[in-house]
Amino acid sequence: MRIVHYGHSCVLVETETARVLIDPGAFSSGFEQLRELDAVMITHQHFDHIDAEKLPGLLQANPSARLITDPGTQELVSKLGLESETAYPGQSLQLGETPVHVVGGEHAVIHQDIPTVANVGYVFDNGAFYHPGDSFSVPQHRIDVLGLPTAAPWLKASEAVDFLRAVKPRIAVPIHEAVLVNPAMHYGLFTNLAPEGTEVRVLSKGEALEAQRV
Repeated sequence: MRIVHYGHSCVLVETETARVLIDPGAFSSGFEQLRELDAVMITHQHFDHIDAEKLPGLLQANPSARLITDPGTQELVSKLGLESETAYPGQSLQLGETPVHVVGGEHAVIHQDIPTVANVGYVFDNGAFYHPGDSFSVPQHRIDVLGLPTAAPWLKASEAVDFLRAVKPRIAVPIHEAVLVNPAMHYGLFTNLAPEGTEVRVLSKGEALEAQRV
């Protein structure tokens, strides 16, 4: 099996019988040029995992590719006019001769005031590769290569380490790392959840802000 990382959570998985792209999101790049895909798989509905602007063109350029999503992404892809299949936890899929087991079910908690959305992870070829999406779901399979979430509003470094230790893969490939150089997701979270009367203001380098005595 061959694995190619296109940034953040976007990963191309190539087996002897299938060529599969996972989570082509807004923080990823280069996947737009891929051809001869057998499937495009989405773990959940957040924009950094599914780029609604680029997905239709990607599927148009790969007419034989199956679009497979979690239950929570059905409405989005339907609005885009795309046909899709829904993957449910506990289900087993077949891509060529490659089995894919669907695990998980829910996105990790971002904040108690934000509703939890659906999230599924995909275990390829009985454990050769595991993409958890945005979750800490530990599969029953023994995992050879794990896509390890690195940084997110829902993630502490200690939690990533605990997840890594629980899965115990032979190799861990850091994914979901784009927020380390693009903090806009965190800024948006602070803005949306700030208490009434609080403004979140991002200062550019060297910019001054006047504070008042309270």
